Formats: sequence, structure tokens, C-alpha cells
Amino acid sequence: MPVDEAALEPSEEASSSAPAAPVVKVGETKEFGVGETDEYGENYRVTTKMSVTVVAAKYVTPAEVDTTNEPQHGQFVKLTLTLKNVGKAPAEIMTYGTMKWEDASHAAQDASTLEGVGEGPELDTTYKPGQSVTGTLVLDVAAKGGTVGYYGTEDPSGEPAFVVELPST
Repeated sequence: MPVDEAALEPSEEASSSAPAAPVVKVGETKEFGVGETDEYGENYRVTTKMSVTVVAAKYVTPAEVDTTNEPQHGQFVKLTLTLKNVGKAPAEIMTYGTMKWEDASHAAQDASTLEGVGEGPELDTTYKPGQSVTGTLVLDVAAKGGTVGYYGTEDPSGEPAFVVELPST
């Protein structure tokens, strides 16, 4: 029975019209969109642009982040980011509860912790055009490596706004 070559081609319907989230490695800067939906939670539109720079990503012990709490998923990672509003409208960024870690073996899971909160500048704030903050998040991940995605926008696609590629060591 001959194979239908057309059946093996990816369908047009499967492709997403949303641009893929930028993947950012330590030392890199990429831009991502921030937007809003209408009062019905529909018709998402990008209202401004932000840039994210991954300053550092370091795996740490509980003692290094001044806690006696053990990571629930297995490993703390201290992620230092610089967020900057490079657009023309204000942008609200809220990272707590919106950072999900995954790798080839583990499905996406919330990596947020309250560890390190109150130390240094807060990334969670409203950024006016031109404003930036460099701050640190302590995340709880299952293993070294993988990626952490930021899901804090109102984009109904369910895709992250940006993804940080974590080092494997």
C-alpha cells in the first residue's frame, strides 16, 4: 500500500500564529511582548515591549539563600535577571506563580518560591518606558538544566513570554 506523502506533511492548522517565545541564555538579552486582553478576557494585543537579560543562573544550597527549607522539587537555582521596558507603554511584571520549569523528562511545573524575597530589588513591579530592574529569583527545579518559562502575561495562547535556558551544571 503506497504511503500518501501529503499525509506526512505538517498541516497548516498545527502551526501557531503566535511568535515563539525567545529563548535566553546566560549573558544574552532578548525582547518579548507584554499586552492585555479586553474586558471579556479576549482579543489579546501586545501593548509594549520588554527586554530580559539573564545576568546569572547559579545552583545553590538552602544555606546559600539563607533558609533552612529544602527545595520541594529537588534543586534551588538563583536566577538574576535584568528586565527593562523598551516599549512606549507601562508594563506590569509579576513573576511569583508564573515561572514554570521543565526539561525533556519532566513536565512543566511551577518553580516559584518565597526564598530570597526581600533581598535586593524586586522584579515584580510596573515598569514605565525606559525603566529597568536587576533582581534575583530563587526557583525550585527538579534537576539541573532544562528551561524556565515566564507565563505572567495575559496572552491566551498559553505560551510563555520568554524562556530561560538553564545551565546543566
